[in-house]
Amino acid sequence: MDLFQIILLALIQGLTEFLPISSSAHLALTPVIMGVEDQGLAFDIAVHLGSLLAVILYFRKELSRVTADTAGHYLLRREPTQYSKLGMAIIIATLPIILFGGLKTLLDIEFRSPVLIAWMSILFGLLLWWADTKPRRYREMEDIGFRDALIIGLFQVLAILPGTSRSGITMTAALMLGFTRTAASHFSFLLAVPTILMSAAVVVLDIIKAGEKLDTTAMLIGAVFSFVFAYLAIHWFLKLVERTGMLPYIIYRVLLGVILLYIFL
Repeated sequence: MDLFQIILLALIQGLTEFLPISSSAHLALTPVIMGVEDQGLAFDIAVHLGSLLAVILYFRKELSRVTADTAGHYLLRREPTQYSKLGMAIIIATLPIILFGGLKTLLDIEFRSPVLIAWMSILFGLLLWWADTKPRRYREMEDIGFRDALIIGLFQVLAILPGTSRSGITMTAALMLGFTRTAASHFSFLLAVPTILMSAAVVVLDIIKAGEKLDTTAMLIGAVFSFVFAYLAIHWFLKLVERTGMLPYIIYRVLLGVILLYIFL
C-alpha cells in the first residue's frame, strides 16, 4: 500500500469505529470501491488496535478506577461500588460474544459482501432510528444493571453480521432500555475495550500460526493515524450526540445501503 491508502484506511477506521456506522464494513468496502487489492486482515487489526488505544487513553481515569474497584472491592472483598458495578456490567455484556464464538468474526472481513453490508446497514439503521425516537430516555450510566448489560451484550452478538456496527447495535440496545444518548454511547465505548482487545488477540494468534508475512511499517503508520482520528471522533461524538441525535448516522447508513444495492445488485 502507498501512504495515501494507509492514511485513508486509518482515517476510515478511526472515524467509524465509535460511530454507529460499522468500521469493518467500511474497511471491507474501501478497496472494492477504489479497485485496489485488499489491505489484509493484519492491517485491519493494526488500525483497530490504534482505535482501541484511543478509547483507553480517553477514558483512562475511569477505566483505571473501574479495574481497581472491580478487582479489589467486588471480586475480592464483595464490597460493590459504583465503578465495580460498571466493571461487572462490562464483563457481563462481553460474555455473549465470547460464548457465541463471535470474537474473530467481528474483525474478519473475508466473508463480507457489499450486498449483505447494504441490507444490514439499512435494517439496523432503521432499528437505531426507532430506538432513538423512543420517549423517556432518562437513565444514566449509574443506572445500568446486570440485566441491562446482558441485553446489550446479546445485541452485540448481532455485530458479527457485516454492516451491523458493534457500536451502533450496542447503542441501539441501550437506547431501547431507556438510557440517554450520552450514556448509551459512553457504555458502548467502554464495552469496546475488552471486545476489541480479545477479538484482536484471537485473530493475531491465527496470523502467527499461519506465518503470514506482515508489512509492519504500514501497520504502525495505520495504527498511529487511526489512534488520532479515533480520539477526535470519540471527543466530538460525545460532545454533540445529545444535540444532534442519531439521525445523521441513520441517514448515512440508509443512503450507503441504497447506493451499494444500486451498484452491486
